[in-house]
Amino acid sequence: MTQLVRTALIGCGKMAQYHLEQMLQQLDTTQVAALCDPSPVMLEQAVQKFHQAGLEPPPTRTSLEATLADFGGQLDAAFIITPHVYHHDQTIACLEAGLDVLLEKPMVINAAEACSLIETRDQTGRLLVVAFQGSLSPEIRTAVNLLRSGELGSILNINALVWQDWRTLTAGTWRQNPALSGGGFMFDTGAHMLNTVADLAGEDFVEVAAWFDRRDTPVDILAAAMGRLKSGSLVTLNACGDASSPYGSDVRVFCSNGILQVGVWGGYLRRQRPGRRFLRRVKCPSTLGVWQQFLAVRAGEMENPCPAEVGLRMVRLWDALKASAEWNGLPVQCGEDH
Repeated sequence: MTQLVRTALIGCGKMAQYHLEQMLQQLDTTQVAALCDPSPVMLEQAVQKFHQAGLEPPPTRTSLEATLADFGGQLDAAFIITPHVYHHDQTIACLEAGLDVLLEKPMVINAAEACSLIETRDQTGRLLVVAFQGSLSPEIRTAVNLLRSGELGSILNINALVWQDWRTLTAGTWRQNPALSGGGFMFDTGAHMLNTVADLAGEDFVEVAAWFDRRDTPVDILAAAMGRLKSGSLVTLNACGDASSPYGSDVRVFCSNGILQVGVWGGYLRRQRPGRRFLRRVKCPSTLGVWQQFLAVRAGEMENPCPAEVGLRMVRLWDALKASAEWNGLPVQCGEDH
């Protein structure tokens, strides 16, 4: 008989409610045993998801401290889906309480926090998976395997773009409050692009230059950047958070023996062989949801596709991009103390 994983949902906002709907369809593997959010409104909306599914809702608490104090001994895991600035301290608390953690993206807001999480994860021996849909998708994993196999030769250039009507969509929310978000579009939806590019590249950036445009908001809305990988490969990054369409993305990896095209969230993978005019679809395994993959990793059925080390590589890139943008595009060395 499959053992239920008892989990607390830390944060009950709109994204958390989306994940909750998926989790409530997996009652053979998952028991959502506690809900935590400082907002009574968000807690009530999450509770309603249980009523709509014909289920008894779990107990609720308005602080992580109370959740761990009251239920920590009855939990196996935590799914943290809160504003970015809280990720580090909340994850530390859950790991030290003996829980495995699935952490919503972006992992943390800077490289120092990422290193701190890795240290605590190693000290506690608990599992930490970052919920980047791209790294968790079969399309990105297949693309990474193709790139690492040598079949496509060496990476020459990577060109990535992502767009969304983010400025309008997030107006008046914490996502446009830099004290809570740590950044704007490039660090929110754009974080998927940064993480996917870092994952595909499989190596650190050594230098970047970036420009941000806030579009009369407190955070970046438009962003353009270019960078150089340790191997010498060149990368361009383009993020438009004021687009007239809901969302979309495109990543092209130009190699010495072919071209790959993939989305920042996965979803599709195409390959163009040398001498061919068109990209052709690459067949990939079926997609597992974020929570399902966490359970599979936890059960030892698959390797962790998005460990904290991937989050560290991504946030090192973000630190450098932000520093360069603050200096109006001055090239910045990645991994240095900015």
